[in-house]
Amino acid sequence: MNLRLAATVAGCLLLVAGAPSGAAPAPTSSAGGVSWRVPARWTAGQGSSMRVATYAVPGPKGAAAGECAVFFFGPGQGGGIEDNVARWGKQFEGAPQPATRTAQQAGLRVTRTEVAGTYLAPGGPMMQSTGKKTGWRLLGAIIEAPGGNVFFKLTGPAATVAGAQAEFDALVGSVRRK
Repeated sequence: MNLRLAATVAGCLLLVAGAPSGAAPAPTSSAGGVSWRVPARWTAGQGSSMRVATYAVPGPKGAAAGECAVFFFGPGQGGGIEDNVARWGKQFEGAPQPATRTAQQAGLRVTRTEVAGTYLAPGGPMMQSTGKKTGWRLLGAIIEAPGGNVFFKLTGPAATVAGAQAEFDALVGSVRRK
């Protein structure tokens, strides 16, 4: 995580935690030569060596929270579009083929994907399953940004992801070149 992004993520925490809903403009974040607006209900957490940002996505009453992870590895890094879509499908029991569509947005190619089922909750350095999670869903978007692909991956219980789909769509729709 670079220092500029760390300041942006910290700013997100202050804006999200300190402002009533709708009182402040949505905070922004950036990577790979693009920026995006973070949904007001989402809470920014820590990035990591592999993640540019992590957002906690609240679930509806009684449902567990979801998570939106944003990855950026640099120019030519992180694998191809089809490889990543297939990898996301393999994170579900039976490796279903994700539904995928591609469009142009603000002069950028955006590949959107969706898959649902029993999530294998990969984690750790070898991405082994940390336990099966039945009834989960993944929404993904891969932005072909000027500095390299930026990957957005929202996972959580199906009800949580369904409740956050419009916010995820708005986040992806807000992506612009810096």
